[in-house]
Amino acid sequence: MTFKEKVSSLLDEALKERPELFLIELKITEANKIMVTLDGDNGVNLQDCIDVSRAIEHNLDREEQDFSLEVASAGATSPLVNKRQYSKNIGRTLKVTTQAEKIEAELTGATDEHIVLEWKAREPKKVGKGKETVQKRAEVPYGDIKEAVVVIKF
Repeated sequence: MTFKEKVSSLLDEALKERPELFLIELKITEANKIMVTLDGDNGVNLQDCIDVSRAIEHNLDREEQDFSLEVASAGATSPLVNKRQYSKNIGRTLKVTTQAEKIEAELTGATDEHIVLEWKAREPKKVGKGKETVQKRAEVPYGDIKEAVVVIKF
């Protein structure tokens, strides 16, 4: 078993014990720097990162392989990359970039195939002059999403 396979296996075991957490990214550089990025259905706290770090580090032998380990949560401004991230962010505003357009809207649903966005837009009236506010809705397949980021509002 290679070093990368062993790390991946240890990480899988750690996440099986914590089903509310899920992997966003695992990177292992040529210099054996291990970088793990996690997210969770209820967020990720410091203890979650410590627990996963210990599960990996305590099962690797530094005498066999020198390495460094970094376990972190996905940042607040990090793009969404996992379907579970969309589900946990229902009700929040997202900036979604697709091949065709950019949409800033409320995420109102997430299925296995697509997300549902809803927003209000000002459009010209169908009859007469001026504009009216209309409710818009879009179902965006995951495959069409180039980037989706949660909009932080204070």
